[in-house]
Amino acid sequence: MSPAPTVLLIGGVDAHLERFAALGAKVVLIQHPDKVTAFQAGTADVLLVVDYTDWDTVLPFAEAARSVYGVDAVVSLTEPGLNPASRLSDLFGLSDGRRYEVSRRMRDKWLMRRHLAEQGLPVPHAALVEGRASLDAFGERAGYPFILKPLSTTAGFGLLRAEDPGDLDRVWARIQELDGGRTDRGSTMFTVDGFLMESYIDGPEFSVEALSFAGRHVVVAVTEKLVDEAHFAELGHAVPARLDEGDRERLTGAVEAFLTAMGVIDGPSHTEIRLSGRGPVVIESHNRLGGDHIVELVEAAYGIDMIAYGAAWPLGLTEPLDASPAPLAGAATRFVLREPGTVTAVSGVAEVAARPDVIAAQVSVRPGDTVRPLRDNWDRLGCVVVRAADTDGAVELCEHLTQSAIRIDVEPAEPSAARPVAA
Repeated sequence: MSPAPTVLLIGGVDAHLERFAALGAKVVLIQHPDKVTAFQAGTADVLLVVDYTDWDTVLPFAEAARSVYGVDAVVSLTEPGLNPASRLSDLFGLSDGRRYEVSRRMRDKWLMRRHLAEQGLPVPHAALVEGRASLDAFGERAGYPFILKPLSTTAGFGLLRAEDPGDLDRVWARIQELDGGRTDRGSTMFTVDGFLMESYIDGPEFSVEALSFAGRHVVVAVTEKLVDEAHFAELGHAVPARLDEGDRERLTGAVEAFLTAMGVIDGPSHTEIRLSGRGPVVIESHNRLGGDHIVELVEAAYGIDMIAYGAAWPLGLTEPLDASPAPLAGAATRFVLREPGTVTAVSGVAEVAARPDVIAAQVSVRPGDTVRPLRDNWDRLGCVVVRAADTDGAVELCEHLTQSAIRIDVEPAEPSAARPVAA
């Protein structure tokens, strides 16, 4: 029998480690001090607790792990671990030597836009924020509204929308407040390292979940997104997206061309894209699995465990998918939202979670907590994830459960406190 392969796993959640353990792999886990769980401590063969987002800190630990235990693959399936994992993989000779270059392009939105433009793919007008005057200049060139976003954060943190020239002082003040600091909502593992301006892209928004096998991209699912133009919080997801075949082919073809142009070779990807008036335009993409329970939706609707593929493929322990799978059911998630104020009571969560058609149900608030005005994903209060016969049924059930079956009583905030905070 051949010895079990050894993976150097950079960060991640319990489910990631669980899949590697199920493969019989030896797992050397490098985990951030803020993210260690009891499951990880008991399951990893070796656990090294360091801030892996700091290259000078993680490098000597990774080199020591490789020297002592041997490493067959360096993998990360979580956003803050992607760059260090790819950089280590290149350094250890476990990739084609370009994995870090590709990962940096995927994570840095400005690098991504420049590269796509060089490759001749459609991109919106884009420019770096370089002082207050650059906002005026961009508005004159690209028109209003336009979008501003940190170069490499996640989950909608720090996204801004400039409505008109009179809105630019507010936008500039918020940029100055955030730039150079750490994210302070949901996670502190990202640094705000500059802002990008982009022209607004119209049209319905989707995400495309894919797996790449030695340069061949297989779309596993197209996810329908529920968004609201008034803020940057995603309100729900559903698979399969309710699209006609022509629009689906346009979206998947655009994403396959995008992944090829970006140099993505292996592993999972999650690409956010709009079907705009001038055709499909990629908003952003990630060389990792989608969040917001999208992997659970995909497994419920298609029977494909994308986490398992993300773990097994780099170790050579699975065969590639031949083609996109056919849907077996519909699945959806909707997020629990309430008006700003103070939570006075929470009920119904356990009853919803016990239903056979519910995959997950959770809330993150309890009596006494503050409900903030909705700005981004960190302001949502919880979610329900369901499976049904088709997408329509899943969406209808999900909306009923989040709005009626889960009860969160809120004492309204004073009018001044309830006014949305400038995002």
